[in-house]
Formats: sequence, C-alpha cells, structure tokens
Amino acid sequence: MPKHQINPNKWIDLYSDYLFNYTISRVSDRVIAQDLVQDTFLAGLKSMKNFKGEASERTWLISILKRKIIDYYRKINSKKGKAEVRVNYNSSSENEGDWLEERVSDPFDKTAQDTLENEELGDAIYKCLEKLPQKQAEVFKMKTILGHETEVICNELEITPSNLWVIIHRARTALADCLKENWF
Repeated sequence: MPKHQINPNKWIDLYSDYLFNYTISRVSDRVIAQDLVQDTFLAGLKSMKNFKGEASERTWLISILKRKIIDYYRKINSKKGKAEVRVNYNSSSENEGDWLEERVSDPFDKTAQDTLENEELGDAIYKCLEKLPQKQAEVFKMKTILGHETEVICNELEITPSNLWVIIHRARTALADCLKENWF
C-alpha cells in the first residue's frame, strides 16, 4: 500500500502558496510564477494515475514544478527565442509522473552538496532579508518563515490584511531581485 495518497481537490488550498513562493523566488515575475504553478497542477492532474505514493504529494508537485521552471528558462534562453523547448524524459508523456517520482530527491537522503546548497541559499536569503526595510523583513519572516497566520500578524503589527499582502509582495519582489543577483 502506498505511503502517501493524492487528492487534487485539495492542491490549491494546501500547496498553491508554497508552490508560488517557491516559484517567485526563482522567476521574479508574479504572472509567470502563477502560470508555472497552474501548469504544474495541470501536469499533476495529467500524470496523477502514475503517482505511486512513495513521495509526498507536495514533494511530487515540487518535482513537477522544478521541471516547469527549467523548461521556462530553456525557452527564454533558447537561440530561437520564441521556440518552445520541451524536455521529454520518457517515450510517452503518460510516464511523466513515474519519472518525476522515481527521481525526486528524498528529503531524508541529503548529500553533502544538497546540504551545502541549502546552507548557502539560507545564508543568501538572510543576507537579502537584512537589506529589506525593517517592517518588510519582519512581516516576511513572520508569514513565510515562521508561518504565522495573517490575523495574528495583523493584530501584532496593527496592520490590515491588505496592507500585509502589499508588504509581503514588496518583500518577495525585493528578495527575488536580491537572490537573483546574489544566488542564481
């Protein structure tokens, strides 16, 4: 019996924010990030029959998203410019989920390289956070790093929810730009 189950009806509620945050830090464009997350959900739906339950649903979706981001950069960096680049890992697209799940990294099987990259990325994020205005950094840390609920943050900092999301957006944009210069 598989360790993990798949339930696409809950993907948006459970994973859309996480996938968006993951993507925006890599593409620095809100619309493109949203498109890539939507493409990820669509690819997940198309290949969900191949989900074996060996990886968590979130890990499986992240592995699909990583390929979408790679495809995006290959497309915009191609010599033809407008030519869409599609990487096929199997002879049939039906096996996409198999390929991704079989090759997804196991979070409990980190290599020294993975650990080093995570530490370097963590350092880069914190250095970039230090460059943000104090309130942006504080709101970003509370919401994204510490995972506080919107209501808690708004009450503690005496701001409105819409103001919180404006601050978060500005912080994410500034962090994405900073990481693009200092990490990628």
